Amino acid sequence: MINLNACPLWLYRLLPFLRWWPDVTTQTLRADAIAALTGALIVLPQAVAFATIAGLPPEYGLYAAMVPAVVAALWGSSWHLVSGPTTAISIVVFASISPLAEPGSAQFVGLVLTLTFLAGAIQLAMGLARLGMLVNFISHTVIIGFTAGAAILIASSQIKNFFGLDMPRGAHFHEVLLYFGEHVAEIQPWVLAVGAVTLAAGLLARRYLPKLPYMIVAMVVGSLAAAFINAEVGSEVTGIRTVGALAASFPPLSMPDFSFTAIKQTLFPATIIAILALTEAVAIARSIAIKSDQRIDSNQEFVGQGLSNIAGSFFSGYASSGSFNRSGVNFASGAKTPLAAALSAVFLLLIVLLVAPLAAYLPVASMAAILFIVAWNLIDFHHIAEIFRRHKRERIILALTFLGTLVDLEKGIFLGILVSLLFYIYRTSQPSIRALLPDPEDLVNPRRKFVPASGAMPSCPQMAILRVEGSIFFGAVEHIQQNFRNVDETDPQKKHLLLTSRAIGFIDLAGAELLAKEATRRRKLGGGLYLVGVQPDLCEMLRRSGQVDTVGEEQIFRHKGDALRAIYPRLDNETCRRCTFRIFQECQDALPDGTLRAAAG
Repeated sequence: MINLNACPLWLYRLLPFLRWWPDVTTQTLRADAIAALTGALIVLPQAVAFATIAGLPPEYGLYAAMVPAVVAALWGSSWHLVSGPTTAISIVVFASISPLAEPGSAQFVGLVLTLTFLAGAIQLAMGLARLGMLVNFISHTVIIGFTAGAAILIASSQIKNFFGLDMPRGAHFHEVLLYFGEHVAEIQPWVLAVGAVTLAAGLLARRYLPKLPYMIVAMVVGSLAAAFINAEVGSEVTGIRTVGALAASFPPLSMPDFSFTAIKQTLFPATIIAILALTEAVAIARSIAIKSDQRIDSNQEFVGQGLSNIAGSFFSGYASSGSFNRSGVNFASGAKTPLAAALSAVFLLLIVLLVAPLAAYLPVASMAAILFIVAWNLIDFHHIAEIFRRHKRERIILALTFLGTLVDLEKGIFLGILVSLLFYIYRTSQPSIRALLPDPEDLVNPRRKFVPASGAMPSCPQMAILRVEGSIFFGAVEHIQQNFRNVDETDPQKKHLLLTSRAIGFIDLAGAELLAKEATRRRKLGGGLYLVGVQPDLCEMLRRSGQVDTVGEEQIFRHKGDALRAIYPRLDNETCRRCTFRIFQECQDALPDGTLRAAAG
């Protein structure tokens, strides 16, 4: 028997579930089992719906919620994250593979398995390379915009099933709308009736029966409605199609298509799915970890998600990720360890073996109605309204991501990421630079309090005080340099510049060279550049770049009082004699050469 307390670090990394396995007790096992059963009941209708979105036979959604869920739970870092099929991943799978093969066909399934394997391999490689921090570059606004766009695509893809229309495969969003408008007269009324009854039942169940799974209630009501209509009118007249019986079996072994053509066709969408799935999983894990007071290891989550998708591709599953609904329910149901997520797959298998034949009575129109509800729930109306009301730049990012997703789902999220990064680069390349002055109401303060300058406040005619709020790096050099030059170009007497440096984030080689050039330029003007409140990183960069001598160590000060006492004697004596502002403590009694003002007067 392994002594878990004596396990070496490498073994914990290879088998991370050894960290929490000693915490499993009779009490935690009971709590995990209850949470697992609840999650299994919830995922049953969801998995069937998500497989329909992905263009796969319904049972593939169930398979994707079994083996991948177990692997992700054992090799991830979250206590409560539950992996399986998700809406966004399903729509990307369909959009990526449907132009290449007929949905539901053997070729389609083979390409999806290849897509799943490649996505898992990419995720695993990113985890092993410790690239977990990359998900931080995908902003929340991008995810909201992409999810809203995916929701619209989900709804549009089910219009044909809800209304009983025969639409061409792989039509774009605008083509679906145009086709629907041109063929309204061909809507099958009995199919529409079943869809409408299912939709109403789902909405009412969610509103008035919150303790029951509204999807299952809607499926039952829709199936009964379809059976009644077929019995009264005749199935040959109604045109109501059913999903067909599900395969009541363990997830069968499968083999991805590893041909060069298949890999070439699926590599790019696999990259998108890998990134999107990791973003979903880590975001969900972190949001729940805040409530459960747990630390999430993003790199370990990458590894867990990667291994789960690789395993899923060999057990008839398709690309999976963390499920927000199932993870939230798992936490709310009192799950104590990741064993709950693994047990949910076991319970799901048992349930499938019991109820799989009943899917033969489930109308396709009912599935479409359920997916309409799923799509509506995906749109985060609250945050969208907040973004449009309060944040101008985020509004642009949201709109472009949303529209880009509608035009090309695979590239929509990358468009959002690109635009958000461009805005970030623009903001960092334009750091705020504020003019400061000593607080006129607190001149005797030994801490030398500085306040933002205003037009009504008198300033020193010989020296400007600036604060850079941001980083001095290659992208911001031109902006900062122009602000430095504006000081003496606006007022040639201001040959001295005091730079308060506490708010400077970091500085690179280009930034160090900028400070050196500015110091040289001001010396030629007869003044100087002075730095106060310098952080260790700034000093280290000046030394490593060889610019500390050019700037001058005697020009660098720790405190504002030290800086002002050293700078004041360097100011022009006659200019100070004529100045009546006296904004520094040093100005009050003596001139820069030490002459007392009373004697000078």
